[in-house]
Amino acid sequence: MKKFIIIFLITFSPFSAIAFSAPSELGTVSGVVMDGEFHEPIPYATISVNTPEGELVTGVVSSIDGSFTIDKLPRGNYSFKIQFMGYKTYSSDVVISAGKQNIEIGTVYLEAEVAQLDDVEVVAERSTIEQRIDRKVINVGKDLTTVGPSASDIMGNLPTLTVDQDGNIAMRGNDNVRILVDGKPTSIPAAQLLKQIPSTSIKSIELITNPSAKYNPEGMSGIINIILHKNANLGFNGNLNTGITRGEYTRYNGSLNLNYRSGKFNFYGNLGTNGGKNEQLGLIDNFTNNSSENIRFLNDRESYLYKVGVDFYLDEKNTFSVYTNQNFFYGKPFGEVNILFAGNPDSNIYQDFFLDNTNISRTYNFDYKRDFQKEGHNIELEIDHNTVDQTELARFQFEGGGNSFSNYSDEVRDDLTNTTINLDYVNPLREMTKLEIGAEARIRSSNNDYLSTNENLAAALYDYDNSIYSFYTTFGQNMEKWSYQLGIRLESYDVEAVLDSRKIFEDDYITAYPTAFLSYKLSERRALQLSYGRRVDRPGLNQVNPVREFSTPRITAVGNPELQPQFTNSVEMNYTHSSRKGNINAGVFYRRIENEINQTLLLDPEDPSRLLLTFLNGDDNEAYGVELSGSYKPVKWWTINPSFELYSKIERGVVGMQRIEVENTAFNFRINQNFNATENLTFQLFGMYRSPSQMLQFEAEEMCFINAGARYNLFNDKATLSLNFNDIFDTQRFTFHTDLPFEQRGSFKPDSQTVFLGLSYRFGGGKNGALKRKNRDENEVKGGGIF
Repeated sequence: MKKFIIIFLITFSPFSAIAFSAPSELGTVSGVVMDGEFHEPIPYATISVNTPEGELVTGVVSSIDGSFTIDKLPRGNYSFKIQFMGYKTYSSDVVISAGKQNIEIGTVYLEAEVAQLDDVEVVAERSTIEQRIDRKVINVGKDLTTVGPSASDIMGNLPTLTVDQDGNIAMRGNDNVRILVDGKPTSIPAAQLLKQIPSTSIKSIELITNPSAKYNPEGMSGIINIILHKNANLGFNGNLNTGITRGEYTRYNGSLNLNYRSGKFNFYGNLGTNGGKNEQLGLIDNFTNNSSENIRFLNDRESYLYKVGVDFYLDEKNTFSVYTNQNFFYGKPFGEVNILFAGNPDSNIYQDFFLDNTNISRTYNFDYKRDFQKEGHNIELEIDHNTVDQTELARFQFEGGGNSFSNYSDEVRDDLTNTTINLDYVNPLREMTKLEIGAEARIRSSNNDYLSTNENLAAALYDYDNSIYSFYTTFGQNMEKWSYQLGIRLESYDVEAVLDSRKIFEDDYITAYPTAFLSYKLSERRALQLSYGRRVDRPGLNQVNPVREFSTPRITAVGNPELQPQFTNSVEMNYTHSSRKGNINAGVFYRRIENEINQTLLLDPEDPSRLLLTFLNGDDNEAYGVELSGSYKPVKWWTINPSFELYSKIERGVVGMQRIEVENTAFNFRINQNFNATENLTFQLFGMYRSPSQMLQFEAEEMCFINAGARYNLFNDKATLSLNFNDIFDTQRFTFHTDLPFEQRGSFKPDSQTVFLGLSYRFGGGKNGALKRKNRDENEVKGGGIF
């Protein structure tokens, strides 16, 4: 622990210099960058201020709305430039004097560079983190796409998030988080969905820890929104990515992004695939009955993701958009469990199982947006329909155990549908004031058909349907230094569960979800934000399904159809500070959880020699934490991105036959470093440490690992070759021990020590797109659903 504190202080010590060494504030230059033909904002344009001799003094990039401000300029003459790929450079001279300190450039309209042929959507070299009023946006760069082939592989490298050995994701130490793709829900379990999305198909990842009333309140710890690539460059252009990961087995991934923009139409498509074999080994020692359990799990899978869409710009005020996501997943996991009893070999049990999974998810989306005469005044209708067809065929075989176990097979078929209809209205009442009103309907149905040749497991037909109707309104105002937003969302929720034509559970209620945001700009580079929100976590299908599913010789898994939703009230405060050398993001949060859902391990009442894995509502609970992240560039060729998260929570529940309470305080530390050896060659070093943590059922031991990588740009930046070595010292494993309901110690080791080789190639031409993308492509989240 002492070593960690020393490392932490050394890492963040440069930030102290950033925070307390600002130069004297003498002059500012501000303005807005716009497209000269279509009069649309140009975000991320490079604005630089140079001496008359051409030496760089300072610079910034334009924000989402095209605005920029450069401050703290000493008196003198300067050369001012605005540059953006695909446009001609804008230049002018500015003078900061005693009588003219604040220079307002006004609106600068950039002209297209017709001869430029390389303006495709280029994945940035380094990922960037942007703190907005209600979310943190990670713009995915090549340093993250080289980490691994799927979304699941890169999530564990992001601040605020952790991923366990099975791919389950948690935000701020809590796994009650919603996963959206392009702002839309899917009915695919989060761990499976993240493994299906190729990392090279991801444009950005939004971490929304305290969403406003405009957004669906489901997901106690917040929302993770994955934005897939889609551009609107004129003409034809695209991006091809491919890669191979080699560990114990070989895995592959690839994606192709295409776009054609001409006249009133913009056509786009994305094809992504990944697959291969992935092995995980486990060992559990049970000291109560003096046995050991050896586990091997080998997953052979392949996944294909298609996204095709078109935008039709009827005129400057009316836009129609349609797209479809088609996700095909095929998996053939194989597992074996070998339970050995010391001194009693006749009781040894061997089980192997083979699964054949097919999961086909289809999403169809329609959107119409009408812009009125006043800037920012619009109404938008969006309809999203998602279906999932899932089939699982399973075969279980046993040896030993005194012939007390018989071979059997299962067949499970799941049909899920989720339809969401949004109507959103935005009206800027005045220049600094905005009103939003909206309504939403979400209708979800699921059908689970279970058949088994096991005499102890009866066939079952389970239907679980729910509908949510909601209305929201938000009101916000921006002042010179202050801004605030107040909102409330009212939801009517109805649920019904039917098992074998018999209604076993139903409920309906109306709930209000208030939200509030307050922001204060301390200076042009420093800001404080305070927010409050109420959220809900409704039980998922696997948590309420009452069909008993026999997993291993020792565990029976079963859901609880009477499980109630849990609610949380969350307060958080964030501080951001930027400078020419880097930036700091710091935050604290507090959550009050009502009726908390806990996964619990009980003695099986039908057979005390086995365990029952199920879910129960517990008591009210509290959680709080601290987060620090930032970026610092000590020299031109070296960038450091550290992050630190500390979480504390009291957990209460039932394990075995005992009601227990534990206090869990844990922390994570990550540091990502980039070294620019040459203009085209970059090296990366990533390290992570996770402290021990006390869970309700077990205590997880500490874990750490180190990754290294390199990237080389080819063919005038049209291609990038990536090489990555993950888990260099083979230390990434999940180890635990517990005393309840039995004294056990275990360890699970994934196939994490791997080498990844990838190639990205960009082609086509055309200048940056003209019309503003739809909300979902501007990192706006809408829609909802259980998953």
